[in-house]
Amino acid sequence: MRISQSCAECLYKRQKNKTDNTEYLAEIKALLDNRKETDTSPYMVYLFNKVHVRYFGKGADYSIIKKQYNDLVLAMEDSLRHEINSAEEPLAKAMMMSRAGNYIDFGAMNSVDRDEFLSLFSNTEMREDDRKTYESFLRECTDAKTFLLICDNCGEIVLDKLMLEQLKLRFPHLTVRAMVRGDNVLNDATAEDAKYVGLDAEAEIISNGEAVAGTIYEMLPDEAKNVLDHSDVILAKGQGNYESLSGQGRHIFYEFLCKCKLFTSRFNVPKLTGIFIEEK
Repeated sequence: MRISQSCAECLYKRQKNKTDNTEYLAEIKALLDNRKETDTSPYMVYLFNKVHVRYFGKGADYSIIKKQYNDLVLAMEDSLRHEINSAEEPLAKAMMMSRAGNYIDFGAMNSVDRDEFLSLFSNTEMREDDRKTYESFLRECTDAKTFLLICDNCGEIVLDKLMLEQLKLRFPHLTVRAMVRGDNVLNDATAEDAKYVGLDAEAEIISNGEAVAGTIYEMLPDEAKNVLDHSDVILAKGQGNYESLSGQGRHIFYEFLCKCKLFTSRFNVPKLTGIFIEEK
């Protein structure tokens, strides 16, 4: 997904809100001004972070926030699992809950509010457009042998675990893998976080190899490239994964909440609308 001018301006503004260091901001502006057409927002932020380390040392530590939201959703796990199991279509319910978990994003959101997050669980029914994508998703899983979940945020990964539980109950023939970030970036999930919440009990954990809040094929280690290239069904969570993977000719299902103007405009929906789409 190419970076629009408005997106570039937003990326720069976010850096400007962090510091008034003119030399640092000049480097950030130069990166944006000289970006390639194929560069994506997650990649630009990855480059920004490299510059940030040179000027200021490591960025903000999200380890406490990551644990806080993992623990929050883990505390809800039993009641959510009961609600899922009681639903007419448990997998559909689990997928909508997993999508609601995409709210916990300290990159795209100006602020993350615990009460607003919890309010999203008051309505986890599929819309008609969700249903059409879901029916295609089921058809693809029926004929597939391998499934790849590309994860996004902490807290959200607990809901991903509940979704994978239902996926494996419905399609026990699937070999399931989950790709996480290779190192700490914002509140995105790493292998350590995945193991903390028990996601490794439902999927083989694969690393994207880098501290980048997306999935940039050229930066993936060979194992991750092989998994991405040969998975029969791919479900990618979050805006960052959509920005870095869409438009490349891959057959991928995407789930995310629209959390910024770029996405609300692209999909013509209000903020925090859930999207479930298939790109062939």
